Amino acid sequence: MTMIDVQKDPAARTLTFTARFDAPVERVWQVWADPRQLERWWGPPGYPATFADFELAPGREVGYFMTGPDGKRYHGWWRILSVNPPRGLEFEDGFADDDGRPNPDMPTTTARVTLEPDGEGTRMLIESTFPTNDAMEQLVAMGMVEGMREAMGQIPSIVGADPAA
Repeated sequence: MTMIDVQKDPAARTLTFTARFDAPVERVWQVWADPRQLERWWGPPGYPATFADFELAPGREVGYFMTGPDGKRYHGWWRILSVNPPRGLEFEDGFADDDGRPNPDMPTTTARVTLEPDGEGTRMLIESTFPTNDAMEQLVAMGMVEGMREAMGQIPSIVGADPAA
């Protein structure tokens, strides 16, 4: 099982995605910590991600792009706020222009990832906090919920594989 719940809380301006994976916390952590594994799921199917600059350390910036089926690139960035391996991380996430510079015309979110043991597997929560309800509604209308559901649906095949693969 992957995505088990999505909670929208307009009062708190959050979307919380809950998923469960049949792998230990340390293995699920690798899909965040290893950029080659992250590339295999961060974009929805058909939009693979490429992480060019990647260092999970507070204060660092991570640049990436997703490539659509037509070859068009969609750029984004993270600003790492905290890292607590293998239990979680927090980062600001935003859209970028073709040169990887943050796009000030698009909203950002703050994502808090929490990994917890759940029986013999792992429960992963991703809580996205938005600056305003309008920003949350804009990103939901752009397909954020469906995109995350599809992207996270790719994780089971990664955590069930050899981590070096």
